[in-house]
Amino acid sequence: MRQTETFNKLKASLVPGQVYRRADLAAHSSNVDRHLAKLVAEGRLKKLSQGMYTAPKTTAFGEAPPDADSLLKTFLKDDHFVVYGPSQFNSLGLGTTQLYNRLVVFNRKRVGEFTLGGRTYSFYRWREAPKQLTPEFLVVELLNRLEELAEDRDQVLMRLKDKLPEFNRRRLLLAASRYGTLSTQKKLKLLLEKDNDQTQVGGDQIP
Repeated sequence: MRQTETFNKLKASLVPGQVYRRADLAAHSSNVDRHLAKLVAEGRLKKLSQGMYTAPKTTAFGEAPPDADSLLKTFLKDDHFVVYGPSQFNSLGLGTTQLYNRLVVFNRKRVGEFTLGGRTYSFYRWREAPKQLTPEFLVVELLNRLEELAEDRDQVLMRLKDKLPEFNRRRLLLAASRYGTLSTQKKLKLLLEKDNDQTQVGGDQIP
């Protein structure tokens, strides 16, 4: 009776779409492996990888993928990360239109490609990770991954030079110093210097 009661409480605590580690569930079960096997058999849990499970969430379009934030927090055992898709570079207005399937996770712990919950994540480890996604961070990441773009890179750089005044200069420099490669920092410095030169020339022409 006690085991049944514990199992029912564990089952009731599961939130659809959320991701759990075995250790998290073990805190609520006196026989976690038996209960996990039963929950998987009932379809209440789905195994993602060794020691990781998700509570499936069904929508009108079928089973939804696990909540990305919950998935990554559980996988990394850390909430200091930012995730984005390279397709988001298209929002910067630099002429990029390519759509990418993968997601990039900028974090402090992991490196490499992992398939989790049916999605492929590329993990990049850095000394620190931003707390949120900003246009300035995306500019720096675009420059970090310039060689991976399908578009004409010279054209992208030319458009970025023209649009630099639309971005927050202080945030750009801060993002570059924190998250940019040495090559990215040099490219951005050169673009900003050209922007300064053009601004000064334009100022000299004002009567």
